[in-house]
Amino acid sequence: MKLMLSRFLAIVILVIPGLGAMKGFLMIKDSLFHYYAAHGDDLVTVPRFEWLHFSLGVLLFAACMAFLGGWILFRDRKRNYVGPRFKQKQDMDT
Repeated sequence: MKLMLSRFLAIVILVIPGLGAMKGFLMIKDSLFHYYAAHGDDLVTVPRFEWLHFSLGVLLFAACMAFLGGWILFRDRKRNYVGPRFKQKQDMDT
């Protein structure tokens, strides 16, 4: 039962940043779409770009993808799946 609970928590920990990265990507896409769609609208004289919405999307996407990438790198280092470039440095003192 403990193993099943720990695996469920691990999946939840990975799903939440995945959903956050998806939301960030959608925020970026929506702000770009609204800007380009405003060019074809005759009622809008000057199309405005939603910088705050776009910046929050970029920040959310980058932070969540960095978390997921770090999680995968940590797991692969632990299982020795990474190449020599990504292996942890050994101390020369010992």
